[in-house]
Amino acid sequence: MNLFSQLGTWFQECRASLSQILTTFPEGCRIPLKEWSNDGLRSLVRNYGNIFDIVNDQVLLILYRLEGLLLALPWWLVILAIGVVAWSASGKRGLAVGLALSLVVIGMFGLWDDTVRTLTIMLLATTLTVLVGLPIGILAATSRTVQAITNPILDGMQTLPSFVYLIPMVFFFGLGNVAAIFATFTYAVPPMIRLTNLGIRLVDEQVVEASEAFGASTVQVLWGVRLPLAMPTIMAGVNQAIMMALAMAVIASMIGARGLGAEVLRGVNNGNFGQGLEAGLAIVVLAIILDRITAGYGRRLDYSTEPAQGGGRG
Repeated sequence: MNLFSQLGTWFQECRASLSQILTTFPEGCRIPLKEWSNDGLRSLVRNYGNIFDIVNDQVLLILYRLEGLLLALPWWLVILAIGVVAWSASGKRGLAVGLALSLVVIGMFGLWDDTVRTLTIMLLATTLTVLVGLPIGILAATSRTVQAITNPILDGMQTLPSFVYLIPMVFFFGLGNVAAIFATFTYAVPPMIRLTNLGIRLVDEQVVEASEAFGASTVQVLWGVRLPLAMPTIMAGVNQAIMMALAMAVIASMIGARGLGAEVLRGVNNGNFGQGLEAGLAIVVLAIILDRITAGYGRRLDYSTEPAQGGGRG
């Protein structure tokens, strides 16, 4: 009822200002979006604060356990595991060795613990992005109505300044890593949805018709044909989500996120160029590693689907 009264007051003020429209911009017609947004956020926090607290506690528990596990492992074992994963993804031994050595250099900067903290936040944010973005992308690909609804929303999300995502998350979860995770997720989910939708829609319809001719149901076509053939594009979406999540590392440090971003922020605040440079290079190295791994698995999935598209590699 409060919202309707605000709308009525605004309409009356706008009508009263119409006489001034030829001389000055009618100040009485200002849309109080700021007040409406703040009232809406406060109402959500007031009515559902317990839910936000439960989510905050559970995510924080998962974060600390994963972070504690990675920090408890020997540094060389973590680097070896990442090198093996990179080798498995790319099939290039030299690349895997180079990525492993780059992690050693980060450790020599004295940033190993901060790198692990940033990696943990990125892993949780990316996992949440995939869990939410993949189903929405599938729905958008299979329903024109869902696509028509999601497209303008995604357009708006991708054009909003990244700082804007921090404000509602601080309202809901307060300062800290959990707010940073959800802000990163909100910033990174649009490309995941878009590329999942695109990948499924680009599947060759002749392959789909052939599977339907053999009696496959709609669900079987989706899980057995469309999703496997769309997997390279979906992996590109995962890759883009990871890159956008890392781009938020420094910005998220402004609301209390620990890790490499906080080191960059401290370097800026203290005028310490070297501190910011070291942390910035560590973020770049982490981005390259995750990019090569996800891109490598995307290519491998692409190769594995080539026989299904009617021909081998030769």
